Amino acid sequence: MQKKICAILLFVTVSVSLAFSQVTETVILPEPQKTGGMPLMEALNLRQTIREYTSQELDIRTISNLLWASFGVNRDDGKRTAPTARDWREFDIYVVTADGWYIYDAENHQLLKKGSGDKRKYAGRQDFVHTAPLNLIYVADYDRMPDASDEIRDFYSATDVGFISQNVYLFCASEGLGTCVLGQVDRDKMREVFRLRPAQRVILSQTMGYPE
Repeated sequence: MQKKICAILLFVTVSVSLAFSQVTETVILPEPQKTGGMPLMEALNLRQTIREYTSQELDIRTISNLLWASFGVNRDDGKRTAPTARDWREFDIYVVTADGWYIYDAENHQLLKKGSGDKRKYAGRQDFVHTAPLNLIYVADYDRMPDASDEIRDFYSATDVGFISQNVYLFCASEGLGTCVLGQVDRDKMREVFRLRPAQRVILSQTMGYPE
């Protein structure tokens, strides 16, 4: 049992290190606000999909709160705001804006810049994705899911991303933001543009901004 646990930790450490390599800039996010917001039942009542956005950018405080709500650390043992099967924590969240693309480092609550330039057009096929201020791309790392078949990995990564994306929906409803989750994406092009490893799989993306 001890050897198995050590093997899992090694897989996670190596895959996380590879994901965070070649960082060009580190953006320290403000401490997330973990109190307040809209009551849950009101947020559920307002939850909806929005496909028209203004060009107004999200401020850094809002981005900080959004990312923490999506899949941030909410306990001293490192566990997250969204559950994952067997506590694999297999998802990396890629954050795509007009000025570049980043990976959310949840453990340190910071953004690791991986590239410059506007790559929003690769976050989804619909036109509104290309001009919305912020897109998240949910990337499952199968190297963090050892001792499981691809069928099991596909199933649980699809399940786990639902928890994360719903957190984003509820946060956006609470904050007066719009959002839309996307399954129709060019995964092969994303793999090329965002330099994904073979074990990394794009599951969904999600667009957000201020409603038109």
